[in-house]
Order: sequence, then structure tokens, then C-alpha cells
Amino acid sequence: MKDIHDNNLSFFSPQPYFIGGFFFPQQLFQLAWLYRLYKLDPKKPGDRGELDQIVDYVPYYSLGNLCIATWMVFWNSERLDISNIFVVVNSLTQLYYLINKLPTMNTNSTSSILTHIVSKTFASIGILDLLHNGSAAFAKGQPASTMVKALTGVGFGLASAMSDWIFGGCMVYDLVALAVGQSALDGGWAKLLGAYAVGSAAIVGAKNLARPPYNGPNSAYSKTATDEVQERV
Repeated sequence: MKDIHDNNLSFFSPQPYFIGGFFFPQQLFQLAWLYRLYKLDPKKPGDRGELDQIVDYVPYYSLGNLCIATWMVFWNSERLDISNIFVVVNSLTQLYYLINKLPTMNTNSTSSILTHIVSKTFASIGILDLLHNGSAAFAKGQPASTMVKALTGVGFGLASAMSDWIFGGCMVYDLVALAVGQSALDGGWAKLLGAYAVGSAAIVGAKNLARPPYNGPNSAYSKTATDEVQERV
């Protein structure tokens, strides 16, 4: 796979080892999430609530993995135009779930925490894949234009401003991966990406310190009826 990457470098080509470094811990969280999906018993009242935190994401997770498996076939065949279709489908699917379906994290629920970690890391690496595969497929060997540089800064800035620690941290990681990957291709662009990473980290930190996104008196978390009943019990 790396040889395909090396033969199709473009302005959004990351350092490939950063992708492997991302997937290794992410796979461990996926295994823990899948274990709970398999192990929790819906007939047990205590497990039912935990399972509910997981099952809603299963169709999106399954479609995403199907897209990744199909993407790999066309990527290794160096049909990046076709592989890009599956990258787009996966990335949009994960972002749709993240924006429209994912409930607010309940830090008292292991299943909720794992679902947030798995879905947000899946979506964030999907953004990097979208940039990488798209540029490699349709802009091979081209430098980043002024428009690309501006949109990259605005896009990651807005995403950072709307992110919690998990997704925001992944956005910073994406930018660092891009900066390191571009360092051997375009030093100026690499430095700008590095500056974007620092700016993104600052935005994520400031936003989440000012308003913690999880449980707490100043957080965005709001109790559900179930939470209130459990507290009374």
C-alpha cells in the first residue's frame, strides 16, 4: 500500500506511518466496543441500557468497514479514482452519524464512551482519507494552491471549534500527519500545516476548557430521564 502512496504524492499526502500509528490504538478500542456488543445481554435490565448506547452505530460502522475493504482493493490496483468513491461514502457516512445521530456522551456508561471514541476516530481518519485519496487521484504531483491553503485553514478551524477533546484531538493529529508528510515535498506548505495544527490545538483546548463537553455542571451534557431515575435509585 505504501508503494501506491509513494507513486501518487500530492498536496494532501500525509506521512503514511502516521496512519498506521493512528489505526493501531483505534483497533484496540474497536475490539473493546465489539466485545461489549457481543457480550452484553439485552434480556438483562442493566445490560439493556449499555447495549442501547452501541447498537445504533452498528449499521454505520458496518458500512464504513465494507467501504474500507472495497477501497483497499482499488487502492492496491492503483485505481484511485474508483477507490475515492468508497472513501467519500465512508467519510460522509461517519460524519453524518457524528453530526446527526450520536447522543451526547455519558461518562457513567462504558458503552457510551467507547461508541464516542470509535465513531469519532473513524470519522476523523475518514477526513484525512478523503483529503489524501482525493488529491492523489485528481491532483497528483500538484502543489497546494492559495485556495486550497485557505480552505484547509478555514475548514479545520471550524471543525476544531465544534469539536470535543476526542474529535478535536484527531483533527490536530490529521494536520500533524499532513505537515510531516509534506515536509519532503513543499516546506512552506508543511510549515503552514504545522501552524494550522498549533492553531487547531489552541481552539480545541480553549473551547473545551471553557465548556467541558461531558458530564459536569458547566458541560454540554444534559441528563436523560433514565439518568435521573438511576440517580434516584
